Amino acid sequence: MLEKHFSASAIARICFLAAAVFSPPALSAGVDAPVQLALSEIKKEELPKAAESAKPGAEQKPTGETPTKPASPDKPAATPEQPAQAPAATDDGNDAAQSNNPAMPNAKEGAPTPQVEYDVTKLPFPVQKMRELILTAAKSGSIEALRPLIGSGDDVTMLSLTDIDGDPLAYLKSLAGDADGQEILAILVDVLESGYVHLDAGTADELYVWPYFFAYPLDKLDAKQKVELFQIVTAGDYDEMKQFGTYVFYRLGITPKGRWRFFVTGD
Repeated sequence: MLEKHFSASAIARICFLAAAVFSPPALSAGVDAPVQLALSEIKKEELPKAAESAKPGAEQKPTGETPTKPASPDKPAATPEQPAQAPAATDDGNDAAQSNNPAMPNAKEGAPTPQVEYDVTKLPFPVQKMRELILTAAKSGSIEALRPLIGSGDDVTMLSLTDIDGDPLAYLKSLAGDADGQEILAILVDVLESGYVHLDAGTADELYVWPYFFAYPLDKLDAKQKVELFQIVTAGDYDEMKQFGTYVFYRLGITPKGRWRFFVTGD
């Protein structure tokens, strides 16, 4: 009986498998095990659809990510803007200040010689008046007579190319060869009785300056002018000045409004 049962069962299974293999696919739908089909039996529309190709030029990016523009290959990446450089500092800050000092020697190389004047009546009245007041004070023999003319504060007369401390009249006395400063007074008289020049007419720097050598090239002085120069300086002083190429002894300037601007010596 066991052999018969086994034979019948085996025969039944064989028949079932044969039916599954040779029957159409639809008949095998109820079978639990999946049916493997040959590639030639799969219809074209049953093939999985390919993903849509990206449009030309479009770049696929993850959702929510901001697209970035690629750097241009022929342009370098931008660099931070560099701050403007400050002007280079000058080696000597005093040079600019001295070049703007109206009391500095004014004889410029190659410049035309200025017009020399001797007629004081051509001076503006305020200039004439200040000149007369200085001459009167100088001829008095007392250096104290200059005090009201020198002024004070921002309007004080420049008596040195550098700052001075203390009383201005005491400073003038220190420059003299005598204790009372009368040598300085004599120089004032000699300077103001020489010829003068009118400089920078019509500008804020307009001045009337004595002696005219202040703006006159020493190498262009004639014989008569050298005599006038030696009334103020010695021949030895003149030889030293030629090394500078300009007059560097005492000079005096008055503005058109009659302000005594400077009385200085040196370069």
